[in-house]
This record gives sequence, structure tokens and C-alpha cells, in this order.
Amino acid sequence: MKRIAKIDPWKVITTDVKKDKRVQESLTSIGNGYMGLRGNFEEGYSGDTHIGTYIAGVWYPDKTRVGWWKIGYPEYFGKVINATNFLPITIRINGHQVDLAKDKVRDFHLELDMKAGVLNRSYVWTNDETEIAFTFTRFVSVATKELAVMHVEANVLKGNPIIEMMPHLDGDVVNEDSNYDEQFWIERDRGLTPQPYLTTKTIENNYGTDRFTVTTMMSNTVEGLKQEDSNESDMTVSESYKGTVSAGETVKLTKLVSVITSRDVEEAEQVKAAEAILSDASQAAFAKLKEAHVSEWAKRWNNADVVIQGDAASQQGVRFNIFQLFSTYYGEDPRLNVGPKGFTGEKYGGATYWDTESCILPMYLSTTDEEVSRQLLVYRHNQLEEAHVNASKQGLDGALYPMVTFTGIECHNEWEITFEEIHRNGAIAHAIYNHATYSGDESYLLDQGIEVLTGISRFWADRVHYSKRNQKYMIHGVTGPNEYENNINNNWYTNTMAAWTLRYTLESLEKVSDEKKASLNLESEELSQWKDIVENMYFPKDEALDVFVQHDTFLDKDLRPVDSLKPEERPINQNWSWDKILRSPFIKQADVLQGLYFLNHEFSQEEKERNFDFYEPMTVHESSLSPLVHSILASELGKKEKAFEMYERTARLDLDNYNNDTEDGLHITSMSGGWLSIVQGFAGMRTLTGELSFDPYCPEKWDGYEFKLKYRGRLIKVTVNKESVEFTLQEGDALDITLYGETVTIKDSVNRAITK
Repeated sequence: MKRIAKIDPWKVITTDVKKDKRVQESLTSIGNGYMGLRGNFEEGYSGDTHIGTYIAGVWYPDKTRVGWWKIGYPEYFGKVINATNFLPITIRINGHQVDLAKDKVRDFHLELDMKAGVLNRSYVWTNDETEIAFTFTRFVSVATKELAVMHVEANVLKGNPIIEMMPHLDGDVVNEDSNYDEQFWIERDRGLTPQPYLTTKTIENNYGTDRFTVTTMMSNTVEGLKQEDSNESDMTVSESYKGTVSAGETVKLTKLVSVITSRDVEEAEQVKAAEAILSDASQAAFAKLKEAHVSEWAKRWNNADVVIQGDAASQQGVRFNIFQLFSTYYGEDPRLNVGPKGFTGEKYGGATYWDTESCILPMYLSTTDEEVSRQLLVYRHNQLEEAHVNASKQGLDGALYPMVTFTGIECHNEWEITFEEIHRNGAIAHAIYNHATYSGDESYLLDQGIEVLTGISRFWADRVHYSKRNQKYMIHGVTGPNEYENNINNNWYTNTMAAWTLRYTLESLEKVSDEKKASLNLESEELSQWKDIVENMYFPKDEALDVFVQHDTFLDKDLRPVDSLKPEERPINQNWSWDKILRSPFIKQADVLQGLYFLNHEFSQEEKERNFDFYEPMTVHESSLSPLVHSILASELGKKEKAFEMYERTARLDLDNYNNDTEDGLHITSMSGGWLSIVQGFAGMRTLTGELSFDPYCPEKWDGYEFKLKYRGRLIKVTVNKESVEFTLQEGDALDITLYGETVTIKDSVNRAITK
């Protein structure tokens, strides 16, 4: 672990222009749910860099590359693709192009202001005759989703240089992960009026998936320079502004960019739509556009901010998590979900993983309006038909939700994931349960949700087989959450979630209308089979150790703790062969413990503790999803040092580059981990039984913390310090909660002493 950014409660700051450049770019990524980009430099950078601009819902079905094709394989690997780079503003000083990889600069300062949602940068460029102080300000507007704003100021401190600024749009972009170095875009149109614009379209594909058209248009306002010309060439449009600037004078350029896609606007209407966005935006000065953007961020922070006293690193970490999540997704578009890298990189390709249901939904339930979290469930229901297709490709009944997808069709090209990591179905079902028990609103469950549950249950009923020798139902040939084991039999977590889903579906069917039940075409024989599976599922357990066994042969491994590894072997996924990893006892992420987290209310404290003590020492936490589960369970079990260790790992995973992979982009879908570790961990919030309960304590390194919850029409503020916990009802009616096992009524506020 190493600190990449300086510690500031509201900012991510660096003062070294070249150190860990790609990591810097990831950490200073910004987005607004519609589009986003990495923290690249407007003026360009000739050193090692990863240029990335991404648009939500815009992707390409790249040809799957596998050595041996197997029946049921996805035809393509869905990829987030780099879109037109709208950032560039080339700068020349006396004919020399500014390049921070080569030029002499001082006082370099780069900061992501998370409170405002703005990226700021400054430095002094210098040579023997000239000194110029540059400042750059950038944001993608939350107030107007199709709008991006870049503002540059050049204050001449010494000399009388000729300064030239050339804002342009560059469609000649590539993906770092393309199979054959091909470009994914072709030019459809370009022009200089009404404003410089570029229209590109994704290349043809052989899979019948939609092609996307994107129009990007810019409008530039400049003070202190005169426009020289406008130019267009293949995949590029540009303008040039030039002039001699004396010492003490300042040049200003504001570049407004509108981005319109065929997801919303037909190609023939895109130029007109882009012009309308810029026309409206141009009516306001840069300061007004920024003010509107910052105001919208303030509304988001009002309900979601977590305040920590006495630990700036923890404070920065949880705010960074929240900022990047809300930059990626805020529920405005039901066609979208949360990609594993968001707008920060291309790794992992797809737009949706099971991470959404396992990690993100619980946080969004508490920090956003109910409609935002409900959209995540609607997204899955909208893709139910495709889930049936995925199952049929495996020769199975029911619905198999994809591990990776853009459309609902599986698009991941590793067999151990596509074929075997079927436990993702359980997370989809649990999300429906989680939403219903938290919100108290079962309308989704009893209408759309029951259709999803029925499809998933039919899949499980067909995927199990009956062992006559053991007189139990089993599930062979799977990969559990611990992806460091493939093609194993009877993964405890998978079997547990399959049986639980069948049970929950049967219970939910008792609540639906007769009309709805009839529409599902369920026969009594099918329901009897589901009940039989629930009652006779095989759950591997070792009686001597009194633990649930991760899978049938796990205890036959050379079991040893992680601390037996040499430091140079870590992380093992970057130092060991896959064969060696598969044979090892080391666990990538919570597996058995994931089940104890999901179904927390169904297991005793003793069961949780025995399994935690057995499995955590063998866990390398090389998945970003792992620390949050361990932190929450450790808090519940009174293992406060471990809970805090895991909190720091999840909240600062990218800020401190724990897994040595932040340069590829941020771990967006685990960024709820910091919030969950505080609220479900340190504060002990539980809602799985349909009641709101807390069991709070304050970590030793903190003086206190506070957060807010949106809960069933209420806004509740929770404040915890070393001595006491206080609940303040800021909106809504009085509420009974359970605190340390006792019923407490919150009317205005209530204060209680910390009991442990």
C-alpha cells in the first residue's frame, strides 16, 4: 500500500506531474451518469497516458477470442469503448507545443474537488524568457447531462509570448484492450457550422446489436486572443486562437461541449440537438454554469455525506467512494446500470455485474430517493427475456442472469465465468428481498419481481441434480464467489442461495394475486418440486470443525493462512500461475462469508464467528468486493481492529492502490464498501427482517461519525461518538427502531449511551 494522493477531507490532490500518471488519471476521473472521462490533460501529454472518454450505454460487441469454442459460449465480448475525445485544447507558446512530459514547470497542483464535482489544475510554465501561470477547470454538468465544460486561463508573469490555443474534437480514438488494434468508430459527418461538430458511428458488427451514432459539438469563448481559423479533417474539427500577450495580462478560453447519442436522438436530428444544448449553455457565463452544477452536487451530498471526526484519511476515502459512485449512476435512465470501471477505464468490458445487487443497491436504498434504487430492479426485469435466452443456451429452463452484460445477453468470454459462476442469480433474487424489506413497499415484488423470482427458481430447479447415494440435491460444476477455484462441486454459497431463492419465491407466491399467479403458469407439481429441493438441498459442512465447507473438496487442500505467503508473492494474481492459484487454499473474496452477510438474520452469532475465524485468515482480498463483507461481519462479531482494517482497505482501495491496479481504472462497483462498512458495520444497521435496528460503536481511531438515512419516507441523522449515539428525525413521522436490542421511538431526537 502506498499513498498516491495527499490527504484532504474533500479533495484528491497531487503535486507531482509525472509520478503514477495513469493512477492520477484514474483517481481524477469525473462523470455525470451520462458521460465521463479520465483525468487526462487538455493540452496533451506525450508520456505514458491512458486517454479515455466514455458515454453511458454506448458499447461494441467485439469478437470473442477463445482457444476452443464450446456450445453455449457468448458470440461476442461486450466492451465499453472510447468515444470522441472532446477534451483537447492544444497550447503553443512562441510556436512550442506545451507538453508537461518534457517541459519545465513549477508549482504543479492537481485536485479533484469532490464537494463541487470539479477538476482543477494549475502550474507555472517557464523557460528563460517566459513564465506563464496556467489554470484549468473542468466538469461534466450534473445540471445538463449532455454538457461538458472546460475553462483555461493563462496569466503571463514574464515576457511577451505569442500564445496559441487550439480547442478541437478528436474522433481518432482507440481502445487499449481492442483485440486486433481496430478502431470502433467511423466518421459519418463533420462541419464547422453552426459550431464545429463531429458525428461518428460504431463500426458494423455481425451480431445484430445496435450501432451507436454520437454527435459531439463545441462552442468556444475566448478573451485576449483572436480567432485565426477553423479546420476540419478526417475525424477531427478544430479552431485556433492566437495573439501576443504581455506580462500582467491574462488569456481566458471556455470550451463548451455537447454530446448527443442515438440512444436518445436520431442521427439526422443530432446536430440540431447539440446546437440547442450549446445555445442554452452559452446564455450563461462560465461561473453560472459551474454554480448550477455545484448546486446539484450539493443536493446529492445533503443526503449521502458521511462525516468522520479525527481521521482525515478515512474521511477522504468514504467521500471519494460516494463521489465516484454518484458520478457513474444516479438512476435517471432505467436502461443503465453500474459498470465495474464506470467512466474511468475499459477493463472488464461489460456494463453490469452482480456487484450491483450485492454491493450497490443496499447503499442506494439509504442515500437516494426510492425511485433510484427501484430503477436497478426494473433494469433486471426489463432484461428477463434475455435471461431466459442465457439459460436456454446452456440447455436449461428458467432465467439465468448474465455475469457481464449490456443488454441482458451474457457477453463474458471466460468459461469459468460464463458457464459456472451462476451464483449471480442468487444476488438478483436477494436484491428483490432487500428492496422489499427495506422500503416496506412490495409492489415491485408482487408484480415484476415475482416474474424474475419465478424465472430464477425454474433455473435452479433444472440446474440441481438429485444424488441417490446421498438422497440430497446437489449442484456440480460451478465457480463460487471465490474465483480462485473453478469447476468445483457443491459450493456452499451457491447451494445456499439456490435453496433460499426457491423458498423466498414460494413464500412470495402466497402474496400475489390469483391473476398474477395464473400468468406465471405454475403447476402444483412444479411447486412441490421446489419445496422438495428446499427441504433436501445438500449443504457441505464439517462436523469436527463445525464450519460450512466452501465446497466438497476444500478441506483436502494444503490449508494455511495468508501470512504464510512471502511479501513478494502478493498479490498472487499478479505473481502466480493460474494453475498454482487454483490448487491453493487462498480465497479471493468472501464466499461462505458472503452467504452469512446476505442471509445475516438466518445464522447464529456462533456460526458467523466460527466461519469467520476459519475463512478470513485464508482470504487474500484480491477482489474489490471482499473487504466490505469482512468489515461488516467483523464489526458484528466485535473484531473491531479487523473491521477497521477492512474498512480502510475498501474505502481507500484505489486511493492507496492496494491491489496495484488502479491505473486500469477505479473499482466503481465496490465503492459502496466504505459507506456500508460504516453504516452496516460500525453502526450495525440491519433491515433484513423488515425492522430498522442498530448496534453502534465508534472505531478507536475516530472521535465520532455521522450519516443520514432515507427510510420509508423519513430522513434520519445518526451521530455516534465514543460515549453516545443520537438519532435525529429530520423529515417524516415518528419511528420505532431497535437499539442494542431494545425498542426506541424517534420523534424528534433520542440519545443513548454506547453500550459496548
